[in-house]
Amino acid sequence: MTAADVPAAGRRRDGGAGRTNYAGPVIYRKLAAVLGLVLTFGVIGSLSGPGWNPEPLTEAVVPETADVAIGSDAVTDPVGTYETAQETIEVELDGARVLATVTYPVDAPDGRPGMLFMHGAGTATNLNFTDQAQALASAGVYAMVPEKRMDTYTTTERDYVQMARDYLVSWRILTEWPGVDPDMVGIYGESEGAWIAPVAAAEEPDVAFVVYVSAPVVPPREQFAFAADSYLRSVGVPAALLRAIPRGLGANMPGGGFEYADFDASPYQQRMQQPVLLIYGTGDSAMPTVQGPLQLIDDIAEAGNTQYTLRYFEGANHGIRIDGELAPGFNDALTRWVLGLPETATAEPRIAGDQPVQRFRAAPVSHPRWYADGDMLVASILGAFALLVIGPLAWVGSRLVRRPSKPLPPPLARYTAATALATVAVLVVFAAYIVQVANLALNYRTDDLAVHGGWVLLQAVGIFAVAVGVRSVAAGINARRTLGAAATGAVGRITWWGVHVGATVLLLIAAYWGVFPSVL
Repeated sequence: MTAADVPAAGRRRDGGAGRTNYAGPVIYRKLAAVLGLVLTFGVIGSLSGPGWNPEPLTEAVVPETADVAIGSDAVTDPVGTYETAQETIEVELDGARVLATVTYPVDAPDGRPGMLFMHGAGTATNLNFTDQAQALASAGVYAMVPEKRMDTYTTTERDYVQMARDYLVSWRILTEWPGVDPDMVGIYGESEGAWIAPVAAAEEPDVAFVVYVSAPVVPPREQFAFAADSYLRSVGVPAALLRAIPRGLGANMPGGGFEYADFDASPYQQRMQQPVLLIYGTGDSAMPTVQGPLQLIDDIAEAGNTQYTLRYFEGANHGIRIDGELAPGFNDALTRWVLGLPETATAEPRIAGDQPVQRFRAAPVSHPRWYADGDMLVASILGAFALLVIGPLAWVGSRLVRRPSKPLPPPLARYTAATALATVAVLVVFAAYIVQVANLALNYRTDDLAVHGGWVLLQAVGIFAVAVGVRSVAAGINARRTLGAAATGAVGRITWWGVHVGATVLLLIAAYWGVFPSVL
């Protein structure tokens, strides 16, 4: 083989004053290409939007006292006054049947208040809220917990208006229960149930009162984004990862559904005339514990309603629990407020308990642009993976029909395979990193090594994939220059182009989700 046959990328000549070295400049060109591509991916990731920059919350709620007890001169039975009993019934809904358990006081005088419970997100049975129901009944309040209707409740489809109407069937049964004052039956909505409760209260004015527990108040999508932001910040993730919040939660879901994410309870709250008790735990970082109640107070004021009471329980979580037990004073405050109505509806102090802290405002979430929204989100990923495997599948097909195509030359084949594997590794490491961060956030734990070390590892894998891709493209250019178009057959060319185009798309997707260093 002559010197002319040696690939230009590897040519090297040494000798005396005329010594020339081509390898060094080639390496520098490859390094420059890698750096340029990494920076380009970083810029693309930054500019492809939407960004994430939540506004600080300037409003504040200042409790008048740390004591969560409910005021007024009303005389009420304390928790533990009565023995309790339970009865489980079947409630006939339109197209379904659910069980409901009524917990009631034994030998209490007639004309007692009643409370219907509305569940939070997920599956729920008539055996939920046992602690609250027992405490209420022991103070003389009839408590009814129906099963959540599940045949119309899925991850993608939820109709809060229809759910309220289903719950009202149980509410009407409770108003007719022996010993219950039909004019004093209210509802208790916890978490997701607090989006349903105002619908029921607005559509059924005879609902006597409404208890909001850990209420988001803002629309679901805003609450989801707020919770994600709070969780991620508590874990201490890099700022670049926060921009994944609107890009994930702001997107229309592939295949449709999730319309309930933009449900707005405000129009219903603005029709509410009932007294309202709001309860939060200051250890609950998923809820806008300042903004939510302020919005609710403003909403009911639209109907001329100023009957609100707000309580914050120190260190309590989303279920108003501390170490698995209901926060001290919760049951006492709940039962006294209900039994003391109407006096307790506006009794001082109106706002009491622990000082809540909310740093940022829950706000509408921007939607991604068309190329990262809805079905395109999935189509781009699936399309990229299809390009990665189209060549190998074509080669298998050629073998099956006994017309094998000329394969890629060994070095080019290795670089092409390495490009595919390195690019897929980026997404695998990214997914593993997200799972690890989510596990830390949901369990209220921190781990700097996993969070920051994992982020550095992820970016290193991304840069490595770019470097492998650059080396593979250089090898392809060199092979065509030295061996000509006949170096590969049709399947080889399909393989090479499919892998490199697919890898480019996957790296663009990785850039969109913040894998590459942000320069803007």
